[in-house]
Amino acid sequence: MSGIIRIRNGEEGAKLAVGAELAVFETGEEDRQDAPVKVVPSLAPKAGKVAAARGSGKALASPAVRARAASLGIDLATVKGSGPEGRVVHADLDGLLTAKQEKAIVAPTLAALEEGAKDIKIFGLRRRIAERMQDAKRRIPHFAYVEEVDVTALEALRAELNAAHGSRQRITMLPFIIRAIANALPSHPTVNSHFDDANGVIRQFTSMHAGIATQTDRGLLVPVIRHAEKMDVWKLAEEITRLSAAARSGKSDRAELAGSTITVTSLGALGGIMATPIVNPPEVAIVGVNRLAERAVVIDGRIEARKMMNLSSCFDHRIVDGYQAAAFIADVKKSVGKPESAGHLVYPPFPPSSKHVTAFGFALYPDSRTPVDARKQLLCFRFRPRRNGGRHPRSRASLRAREDRADRGQDRQG
Repeated sequence: MSGIIRIRNGEEGAKLAVGAELAVFETGEEDRQDAPVKVVPSLAPKAGKVAAARGSGKALASPAVRARAASLGIDLATVKGSGPEGRVVHADLDGLLTAKQEKAIVAPTLAALEEGAKDIKIFGLRRRIAERMQDAKRRIPHFAYVEEVDVTALEALRAELNAAHGSRQRITMLPFIIRAIANALPSHPTVNSHFDDANGVIRQFTSMHAGIATQTDRGLLVPVIRHAEKMDVWKLAEEITRLSAAARSGKSDRAELAGSTITVTSLGALGGIMATPIVNPPEVAIVGVNRLAERAVVIDGRIEARKMMNLSSCFDHRIVDGYQAAAFIADVKKSVGKPESAGHLVYPPFPPSSKHVTAFGFALYPDSRTPVDARKQLLCFRFRPRRNGGRHPRSRASLRAREDRADRGQDRQG
C-alpha cells in the first residue's frame, strides 16, 4: 500500500494496545472525496446498566480484579472501567498505577532537564535488549563463581604461534579459553544445556555452539560459533573476527544470532579483575574472561612474577549446583594453566574412530604449521598409527630421535 500518513496515533517507540488504530493513510483521489463512512458499532457501555451499577455503589469487576484492587488499596468505585458495560479490568488498574508513578517522577525529570540533561527514548533493538536483560535477571537465580588462572605458559605459546604464523589469523587468548571450555564440557553436560522453565525441561547438547558477547553501536549482541568443539584456535580466531565484524556492521543474519548453548564474554584489556555477567536464557551458564595482568605469586616458597587472569562465571542455580560449577571451572583452569595441556588447546580432539590416537585422546601430532618448540612438546605425547591393534607406542629412543630432528628442522612432518 502506498499513500500519505495523515494521522499517527502515538510517538515513535510508544506501545499501543492490541487492535488499536496505528495510523490513518490517504491512499488516492477517492480519499479526498466525500466517501461513505463505515460506522463501527460502539463498544461503549449501555447507559441503563451502568447507571444501575453506579447507583448501587458497586463497580462491575471480576473477583480477581476486586482482590487485586483491595490488596493495592484502590476503591473500585473511583476507577473508570474500560471493559464491556463499564466493567473494571486489570488494564484499568495498571493504568492507574502507571499514572501515579509518572506523577511521582515528573518533578525530578523536570529538574534534570533544567540542568541540561536530555531524555532519550529507547525502542527497537535497544529496548529488546533491555527487556531480555530484565527478564533474565528477574527469572534466573544467578550465582557467580570467580577463579584465577596462571596463563604464563599459555601466553608464551600464544606469542610463539603468532610469531611463527604471521600470515594466519592472529590469535588472542579468547580462542584458547573456548577450546578449554569445549574440552571440559563433555564431563559437565549440564553446563552445556538449555532450560525450558515453562515446560520444566532441560535439553543437553553434545555440540558446543559458543555465543560470543559483542558490543556494538546498537547494543550487546551475541553471534554464535557453530560446533566450536571441532575447530582449532586459528579457525576459532577467524570466526570470532568474522562474526564480531558482521554484528558491528549490522550484517549478521538471524541464524548467526541464535542457538548458542553457552556464552563467553570478554572485554579484553578493559576486562577488570572480576565481573558478574548475566546468563543468556535459555542457557544456564556464561563464562567471563577478565584482564590478563602480571602479579607476584608464591610458588614452592618463592615469589615469582606470573601472568594471571580471572575467569568470572555465572550460572543458573535452578539447574547448576555450586559443586558442578566449581568442578567445571576447575577443569577449564587445568586445561588453561598447565603447559602439558597446550596441545589440546590448539587442536580439537580426534574422534574415537581415528587411526591416530594419543595418550589423552587429543590430536597432538604436529604439522608444518606448528613451531619447533611446540612440536617438541607435542611429540612426546604422540602414539604411532595403529598397528597390531594400536597397542605399541613409539619407543623412547624413537621419540628422542624425532625430537632431535625437530630441533634441527629435519622432521619430515615439520
